[in-house]
Amino acid sequence: ETGGLHFCQGDTAAIEASDLLIVIGGDGTLLYAARLARGLEKPILGINSGRLGFMNDVSIEEMHSALDALIEQNYTLDYRHFLQAIDQKGQLYYALNECLFTRRDSSSMINIDAEYDGDLINTYWSDGLIVASPTGSTAYNLSAGGPIVMPGSGVLVVTPVNPHTLTTRPLVLSSDKELRISIPESDPSVIFSCDGVVQPVSEYPFSIRIKKSSSRIPLVHLNNHSYFDTLRKKLMWGQDSRRRVRGALRRCRSSACAPTTRTSTPLSRTTRRPGAPACASSTSTTTGQRCARASRC
Repeated sequence: ETGGLHFCQGDTAAIEASDLLIVIGGDGTLLYAARLARGLEKPILGINSGRLGFMNDVSIEEMHSALDALIEQNYTLDYRHFLQAIDQKGQLYYALNECLFTRRDSSSMINIDAEYDGDLINTYWSDGLIVASPTGSTAYNLSAGGPIVMPGSGVLVVTPVNPHTLTTRPLVLSSDKELRISIPESDPSVIFSCDGVVQPVSEYPFSIRIKKSSSRIPLVHLNNHSYFDTLRKKLMWGQDSRRRVRGALRRCRSSACAPTTRTSTPLSRTTRRPGAPACASSTSTTTGQRCARASRC
C-alpha cells in the first residue's frame, strides 16, 4: 500500500480487495469482470468505450457525472442473475449472457435435442442453439432473431441459429424449471460455450441441464438512466434515417454550388463561394438561379 493506493497481484485479487468495480470497455469486458466477481456481489459500474454496450450504459462523456453519483450514492442496484448449467458428470458452468451450442469446423447442420421439465420441445436441426438469459437477450440472441426480454423477467430464451425449418421459432420459458440440452453421440462436431468461453466436452453423447442460478451481480444503475432509454439509443428506435439523408443533401446543395450571374466571363472565372467546386457547364440564366450541375452534390 503506497500513498493511499493498494496494489494487487492480478484481477481476481483486485476485485476481492475492492468495494465497487468500475469497468471501462464494452460488454465483453464487463462479462469478464462479472465472471471473476461471481459470488462476491460487488457493485459494478460499466462505462462504455466499445460499440453498443447494453450493460455498460454510461458513456465516456458521462463518466465524471457518474463518479459524482457514486460518491453521493445517487444510484440504485440492478441485480442480474447468471444461468447455471450442469453436465452429466456434475460439472458446473455459469453464464451471464448465454450458453451456446454450435458446430465446430463443419459446413453441415447439427442435431440438438431440447427438453423442458421432462417434455421434449424439439430436435433442432440448425447451425446452433442459444439459451439466453434476459441480460443476454440483447446479445447473440438478438442477432439470431430472438426477442428482447426485460431484465428481471425470470425467463430463458431458446433461439435456434439458422434453423432448417422456417417455422422453428424462438421460445420464452420460465427459468424456474430445468431445460435439458442433449447432443447425440453421432454428432461430436458440436461445441459448447458460456459467454464466449469454449468449455471442453470430453465425451458424447453430451447432456446438460440449464436453469437460473442463485448467483447474481449488482449493476450500478444511475437514476437518470432507464432500460428503455438505452434500447432507444442503442437500437436507434424512432429515428428516421431518410430524414438525415435528405437533410445532408439539402445542406450539400445549398453550400457547394453558389448562384451564378449572366456574364461574358468564362466559366473558370465565374464568381463563386470560396471552396465551392467549379461547375462543369453553365446555362444562360438570370441572377439567382442555381448551377445546372448542382444535383451532382
